[in-house]
Amino acid sequence: MNKLVVEVVDAYDLMPKDDQGSSSPFVEVEFDGQRQRTQTKHKDLNPSWHESLVFYINQPGDLEYKTIDVTVYNDREGNHGHHRNFLGRVKISGASVPSSESGSSVQHYPLDKRGLFSNIKGEIALKLYQVRDELPREQVQRAAPASAVAENEETGRFQESQFQETPFQEINNVNNFAEEIKVEEKKKKKNEPEVRTFHSIGKVPEVRTFHSVGTGTGGPPPAPPPMKEKPPAVEIRADFAKAAAPAASVMHMQMPRQNPDYLLVETRPPVAARLRYRGGDKTLTTYDLVEQMHYLYVNVVKAKDLPVMDMSGSLDPYVEVKLGNYKGQTKHLEKNQNPVWHQIFAFSKERVQSNLLEVVVKDKDFGKDDFVGKIVFDVMEIPLRVPPDSPLAPQWYRLADKKGDKVKGEIMLAVWMGTQADESFPEAWHSDAHNISHSNLANTRSKVYFSPKLYYLRVHVMEAQDLVPHDKGRLPDPYVKVVLGNQIRPTKVIQRTIHPVWDEQLLFVASEPFEDYIIISVDDRIGPGKDEILGRAMIPVREVPQRLETGKPPDPRWFNLLKHSKAEEEGEKKKEKFSSKILLLIFLEAGYHVLDESTHFSSDLQPSSKFLRKQSIGILELGILSAKNLQPMKMKDGKLTDAYCVAKYGNKWVRTRTLLDTLYPRWNEQYTWEVHDPCTVITIGVFDNSHTNGSKDDARDQRIGKVRVRLSTLEIDRVYTHYYPLLVLTPGGLKKNGELQLALRFTCTAWVNMVAQYGRPLLPKMHYVQPIPVMNIDWLRHQAMQIVAARLQRAEPPLRREVVEYMLDVDYHMWSLRRSKANFNRIMSLLSGVTAICKWFNDICYWRNPITTCLTKTSPTYGCSAFTSGSYTPR
Repeated sequence: MNKLVVEVVDAYDLMPKDDQGSSSPFVEVEFDGQRQRTQTKHKDLNPSWHESLVFYINQPGDLEYKTIDVTVYNDREGNHGHHRNFLGRVKISGASVPSSESGSSVQHYPLDKRGLFSNIKGEIALKLYQVRDELPREQVQRAAPASAVAENEETGRFQESQFQETPFQEINNVNNFAEEIKVEEKKKKKNEPEVRTFHSIGKVPEVRTFHSVGTGTGGPPPAPPPMKEKPPAVEIRADFAKAAAPAASVMHMQMPRQNPDYLLVETRPPVAARLRYRGGDKTLTTYDLVEQMHYLYVNVVKAKDLPVMDMSGSLDPYVEVKLGNYKGQTKHLEKNQNPVWHQIFAFSKERVQSNLLEVVVKDKDFGKDDFVGKIVFDVMEIPLRVPPDSPLAPQWYRLADKKGDKVKGEIMLAVWMGTQADESFPEAWHSDAHNISHSNLANTRSKVYFSPKLYYLRVHVMEAQDLVPHDKGRLPDPYVKVVLGNQIRPTKVIQRTIHPVWDEQLLFVASEPFEDYIIISVDDRIGPGKDEILGRAMIPVREVPQRLETGKPPDPRWFNLLKHSKAEEEGEKKKEKFSSKILLLIFLEAGYHVLDESTHFSSDLQPSSKFLRKQSIGILELGILSAKNLQPMKMKDGKLTDAYCVAKYGNKWVRTRTLLDTLYPRWNEQYTWEVHDPCTVITIGVFDNSHTNGSKDDARDQRIGKVRVRLSTLEIDRVYTHYYPLLVLTPGGLKKNGELQLALRFTCTAWVNMVAQYGRPLLPKMHYVQPIPVMNIDWLRHQAMQIVAARLQRAEPPLRREVVEYMLDVDYHMWSLRRSKANFNRIMSLLSGVTAICKWFNDICYWRNPITTCLTKTSPTYGCSAFTSGSYTPR
């Protein structure tokens, strides 16, 4: 009989259940009515069992339809288990269990909740596999023949071979079958697999093969395919595996295949949040979602009393910092014996190739630069500094010549060992960008950006009076054109009047600081494409009042319409005796949320007014660890990829440093956001930097791919570390441009506010009380994206327009064949009932079903007249 072995290895980060902040966990495993448990580990939130629990498999063919239930409890009464607390559970499908111990490995499963209000965290490590024993003769004689079922690895479809008996059909002639079994046993070895053998390749359930030996073949069963070796410390998520419902008396099951390249892969990076500081350094708490990276920092502050090296009596000093093969330089300052640099250099400890750090002061010259003096440090003697320690104070050092003798001049330096958590890390010159010029160095550093605060500006154009046309012999055809920045909205044309009434509302997007002007222009439509300005008014946006939610809007105001030449001289405050007037109602809507990103992937739903915003409910922490298998984007230039990441949530944008010429970058940078609503999405994009040495100003950063994570799918206080595929939809189909490794954690800081969010609408109140017309939403969203992109483009270093547009899905409104097909299928599904009725009526008219047609035609209300008139001929 086959046996199932469940090896309980250990567990991590369990929920404390007693008064001492600890737990006494044990594991209970249930399979096919059998239940076993491990020993209790007292006062241990990270227990280690290494116990093997063995279960009998009554019917090996039904294993893939079974479920293994693994539950972790807290034992409150020692080893008796009478009083226990629930610590989490895992349900594993039997279809994912390998057929042998050699094909199995330790898998880490996140613990699931039992109910909505369960407070569970942690994970458990298990190892599952099957063990085969020789069947007793009685069971062999009662064994039923099975059909040979094989799976094609390329197509993933099950092909059923020819068989004479129905699967699981009982054999009547037992004696003849027993004789055949005896003959087979003599030909086979003792370690030959049983009648049914279930082979599993790796850990991916899509590539398993089910072999079954038919009766009377006499040949050996097909050999299992070779096991695929799995990379270390990478696991396919298996916690979602559930037992499938068995098909009615059918041996094979049609299973859908999924491309394994597009799966979410869980990883186990050595981050502090995963290790929980077991045997580690507690100083890792600053950056606990990323791997700790050590750097050697050199802060070159200034120098004094440097000697003159040129015959002209001048000195153009600069500092060269050398560590092995890596060399960094400061800017040279012309004719200065007391220069001030204030520049920081960072050398990765992983690339340190020397035990000596040299700081050399040189004089810039046309030919060979002159040597002034140097300072040498032993790397092993450099002190370690970890935040929140204060910055290391720089010191004065006497310069020495090449022989080590003291010379004239001193330099102020600070040298220390630190991590990426150091405040000097973002601004420092890095050894991974050692060949970048000073002018382009800023484009490769990590930065934080903030989007401007946006408002909807409502302009209600009511009426005008006493318009004066240029042609006195005709009445004007006036209309109003409102301009705000790059936004232009006209009203309808009112024909033949000098007292027009429009009564139209126009919406615009305004941003802080309010530096723009609202230009109101009344034009006369003389002919197609020919207009004349009758008057113009300019209103500063900073003078426009705001309206909160559904309060009463301000009163409308009359504005003077100045002539075009007079409007330009408004600064001189010239007054006219007579002018036309226009009645306007202008105010800023502070109760709306200005949509600047796709409505399906919004990261912020707060209103514009800070007085109406929701309170914070938690903190979102993101660790951008690394990427692998990126596509080479600079093959023409003989390089690979200069990759950097951009993350956007709410109004905060972050940009990592650029790692040059690599397809396997390791950033290990961590960022934090405040969360106000769990129904939001964080977006992380990967780009290729096109603004390194030798690049043009109009070069565009190339997009590699992006990842979106919805916060409502994250468990609270749980650390998620996965490889996310960077998928891009191209005209040739879906393409994978690499994988991005992220670490995510959502921490709730206000449970009351968190629960209250589920009783509130998603958008602010004004979106439901006074909704914006659908025709205007896309136009306003496009304008908001243009404002955000233009503002971030003006930062230093700029966040490029192409990056912002890709993160905000600026082309989401464009026509798509794929989206059109999906919408067409939705419409056809909605109209499926009407289509079915029309098809039924058509079948009646054309005698598809004669019985139904006869019953319908012979009805008193319809059929008799139809037959008598001879309009229908039966077929």
